[in-house]
Amino acid sequence: MQATLSTTRHAAAIAVAVTAGHFINDAYSAMLTPLTPALQAKYGVSIAAVTFLGSVYSLTSSVLQPVLGILGERLDRRYAAALGPLMTGIGLTLMGFVPWFGALVLLVAVAGFGSGFFHPAGAAYVAQHSPPDKRGLWASLFSAGGTAGMALGPVFAGVGLTHLPWFALIGVVIAAITFAVTPSGVQKAKRIPLRDYAGIFRGPLVWLWAMAVLRSLASMGYNAMLPFMLLARGFGAREVALTLAVYSVASAIGGIVGGRLSDRVGRVTVLRGAILTTIPFFALLILSSPAHWWFYPLTFIVGAAVNASIPVGVVTAQEYAPGHVAVASSIMMGFSWGFAGLLVFLVGALADATSPTTAALAALSLLIPSAIIAARLPEPQKVQFS
Repeated sequence: MQATLSTTRHAAAIAVAVTAGHFINDAYSAMLTPLTPALQAKYGVSIAAVTFLGSVYSLTSSVLQPVLGILGERLDRRYAAALGPLMTGIGLTLMGFVPWFGALVLLVAVAGFGSGFFHPAGAAYVAQHSPPDKRGLWASLFSAGGTAGMALGPVFAGVGLTHLPWFALIGVVIAAITFAVTPSGVQKAKRIPLRDYAGIFRGPLVWLWAMAVLRSLASMGYNAMLPFMLLARGFGAREVALTLAVYSVASAIGGIVGGRLSDRVGRVTVLRGAILTTIPFFALLILSSPAHWWFYPLTFIVGAAVNASIPVGVVTAQEYAPGHVAVASSIMMGFSWGFAGLLVFLVGALADATSPTTAALAALSLLIPSAIIAARLPEPQKVQFS
């Protein structure tokens, strides 16, 4: 009994540590975009150049995440979980202290690698130490930590480039705690050749990834078009910021509810229901504005519903590939978002050719094939992770 209690407490400590790491890592990540005007002024480059920093960060932190997840399985996951937020924090808090723009690009790339290393390692620790009957809940709390961090990142950025390095100390402390709490994460199973990892990305996991890409592109497209839509309707930065804040808070809450619900009624049921029921409300939201009394409540409902499937998708991928939870997590957490991020420019191109509202509705329509794919997915087995 005492041993069981001790094991449970240790598992909870691990989950809290990596969730704190997720919080600070994503807070650092969310600083980059608000600081682009200051970086442009400091380094005397074009808007296109500072925008390129976001592409570099997306490449190293998201698109390459499955590769980093494989490295995390072959090396000690403990280092990835601890050093990830440390690399991200140091890289992004020192952006105003490198001598030339090329060095800044390199610094941002290194910071992205830190984030890319952390996410699969952190998700794997949560998956392997959570109770099987509460796996969705624990995953959703881990996901909510990142969402909360993303909401706080712009606040950090508000202090300006000069004072930003002080925030690196938070990452140092959390990295030390994470390293002290987490056990060694070396893959104990028989090593397999790198080429055989391609076999993980097949069958239902491929369709799950496609579902996530379509869902992510719909959400990203709306967020990208929101400022332009509200500006055209006579509103400004204040309303945009408030809308995004409500959407972010709702995303965190929706993820927690969706994760716990999936433990009770099944992963695929929540995936299908969360996406399909969102579509009519999302369409109404795009056609609305803060002038309508229902705008902010509807923003909360849509944000919670469409994002309720995010942690559920991660757990589903882990249960599809229980022997490679880090790689499966990276496919859903990084590769799907990164791939959608590479395609979101198409939404902007459509807005130039038509209107931001039309482009947002076109992005929303991607939820229909996403829901169809979700409906065809097999329910995974709640197996015990190694």
